[in-house]
Amino acid sequence: MPQVPKRLEPSRGPRELFGSEARHHRERAGLSLRALAEKIPYAASTISEIERGDAGCDRVFAEVADEALDTGGALARLHDGLFDGRSAAFPKHFAQWPDFEDEAELLCSYQPMIMAGLLQTPDYAAALLNDPEAVQGRVERQRVLVRPNAPRLIAIMPEVVLWNQIGDAKTMHGQLLYLADGVPPNVSVQIIPNGEPHRAHLGAFVLARLPRGVRVAYADGEPRGKIMDGRADLDALHERFSDIATHTLPATMSATLIRRTADERWKI
Repeated sequence: MPQVPKRLEPSRGPRELFGSEARHHRERAGLSLRALAEKIPYAASTISEIERGDAGCDRVFAEVADEALDTGGALARLHDGLFDGRSAAFPKHFAQWPDFEDEAELLCSYQPMIMAGLLQTPDYAAALLNDPEAVQGRVERQRVLVRPNAPRLIAIMPEVVLWNQIGDAKTMHGQLLYLADGVPPNVSVQIIPNGEPHRAHLGAFVLARLPRGVRVAYADGEPRGKIMDGRADLDALHERFSDIATHTLPATMSATLIRRTADERWKI
C-alpha cells in the first residue's frame, strides 16, 4: 500500500515551504518520485526527504528540478529567497536560528568544548563537520558579524577549548590566531582559565537579544539542540551567562592566553 505523503506545513519553516513547492511542481508535471529521479541526478529517497522538509538541498537541486519540471526557474528563485546560501545546509532543529542571528543586536555565546560556530575558520569547520554543504552554511552564517549594524558578540569558553584538537596542528594554530587577532571589533572573546570554578557544565548555549527587547536562545542537547523563547528558560540562561562571565579573563588578557597557547601547543 503506497505511503500517505506527509502533510506539509509551509509556515513551520523554509525547508517545508521549499519542499511543498517542489512536491507541487512534481505532481503538476505528473511525475512520481522515481520518474523524477530518472531525470535528475538525485535518488528518489533524497527527493522525498527534500519534499518532506526533512533534508536541505543545494541550489543545484533546484536548478535541475526546474529544468525537469519546466517550472520557469521557480524553485531556484524560491531557494535563493529562502536560503540565501545558508539555511538549506542546516539541520531542521537549527534552521531558524540564523534568522535570529540576522536580527540580533547582541549575541552571548558559551561553548564548553569547541569554538562557537560564528568564530570557526573554514579549516576548523571542515575538520569538525566533514560535510562541504554544512561548512559552506557555517561560513555564510559568519557574514552577520561584518554586515552593517552587525550584532555585538560576546563569546565565552573555558581554556580547555583551546586544547581540544580539531583537525591537525596547523588548523588549530590558525584557528587560535584568528580568535586572538582576526575577529571583527564587535566581537569579544573571553576565556575561563583552567581550574577556575564555574557552573557552566550543563552544555553550550547562545542568547540573542533582538529589536524591541525580544529575547530568544539556542541550547545544545541530546539528541539535538532546540530554540527556546520561554521566559523562565531565558531568565535561567541569562543568569547562568552572567555568572559564567564573572570567571573570565578580560578580552585583552584572553587574547594573550590564546596566542601563547597557539604557539606553545600548536605551532609546527
